[in-house]
Amino acid sequence: MGTDTVRTPPADGAADLKSEQRGWYFYDWACSVYSTSVLTVFLGPYLTSVAESAADAGGYVHPLGIPVRAGSFFAYSVSLSVIVAVLVMPLVGAAADRTGRKKPLLAAAAYLGATATTAMFFLDGDRYLLGGALLIVANAAQSVAMMLYNSYLPQIAPPEQRDAVSSRGWAFGYAAGSLVLVANLVLYTGHDSFGVSESTAVRICLASAGLWWGAFALIPLRRLRDRRSATREAALPGFRQLAATVRDMRRHPLTLAFLLAYLVYNDGIQTVISQASVYGSEELGLGQSTLIGAILLVQVLAVAGALTMGRLARIYGAKRTILGSLVAWTLTLAAGYFLPAGAPVWFFVLAAGIGLVLGGSQALSRSLFSHLVPPGKEAEYFSAYEMSDRGMSWLGPLLFGLTYQLTGSYRDAIISLVGFFVIGFALLARVPVRRAIEEAGNPVPDRI
Repeated sequence: MGTDTVRTPPADGAADLKSEQRGWYFYDWACSVYSTSVLTVFLGPYLTSVAESAADAGGYVHPLGIPVRAGSFFAYSVSLSVIVAVLVMPLVGAAADRTGRKKPLLAAAAYLGATATTAMFFLDGDRYLLGGALLIVANAAQSVAMMLYNSYLPQIAPPEQRDAVSSRGWAFGYAAGSLVLVANLVLYTGHDSFGVSESTAVRICLASAGLWWGAFALIPLRRLRDRRSATREAALPGFRQLAATVRDMRRHPLTLAFLLAYLVYNDGIQTVISQASVYGSEELGLGQSTLIGAILLVQVLAVAGALTMGRLARIYGAKRTILGSLVAWTLTLAAGYFLPAGAPVWFFVLAAGIGLVLGGSQALSRSLFSHLVPPGKEAEYFSAYEMSDRGMSWLGPLLFGLTYQLTGSYRDAIISLVGFFVIGFALLARVPVRRAIEEAGNPVPDRI
């Protein structure tokens, strides 16, 4: 299925790799504004309001004749986008590995997502179906593009550089997310002074994320290059390709063991990100401006956190640094349990703690996984990694919701998430990373 030459051919000079690495960083810079401004801040409330304007007297909309509560339409659209991505990613990943043509596939996914996001400018009135369709396309395309983007890491960075390169990529993404979110918030909060309605301001913010994504995606597409694969097998269709990828991964049980640990603690991370604002508003009684400010603080500090943890990984190794971050996540949640209501300062302290460990946890997990991928299987294996990141994070929100339902306390709900970090820590600690790298057929870095 390929050889080590697929990764970093001897002909690749240091200057060429540096140029590719700089281009690679800019894809995170390009696409992260979608995650921050569109998914996290603006689209959910806005699409819900559009669906509510189209709802019948009972509060239902009827996509394809199916009765759906207007307030649930955004969540269902996100879920459907994840299903589409899960079906498409293994197929695209296998095709990328077996043809060696990642860049055209990355371009297609990136510009499909950017175009759908830009078209959200036309989401007004009662066009909830348009909004749902654009969200499904943009979110699925983002997942596919990120899978391809991540799979470049083993090819553009030698083992000893991978933690630093991955961390810089995350830092670039969070920096862009912060910059664009500030500009969006200036427009949104001062829309009257700019002579536009609140609805128009939101649509401009949504479309600007798509334009930013498409414009800066040109940089990685110019600098990254394809490595031709010696294997020319055709990718299998749909679920057959997913099943084939899973069967192949079973031949590397230690890689699967890491992926299981990542699935567990990442579920906790994603749940904290998605539910922190609910905790702040419902339990602590904080206003929308405080919550948006906290989101911005997380974005800014995640830049410093990613770079700092990248440096720590050079000293202590990626595995130990990730384990340390999981301890920090546990302590942060424990502190969050005791936050006083109506005290935004302490909520900002909590946000600062989340920001400092967020970027590094994700960046080092990506770089560590890159060592565990068999040569020539980068995109295929990163499709499974991306599915763990985006498609499997359902247990945390379920536990959060059930805990609140049973106890009536968001404090109990937030502390229940500690289990994901404790279990993830235990699972990761048991993975013999050096042996896993050797069994995957890769060189073992001095520090891992």
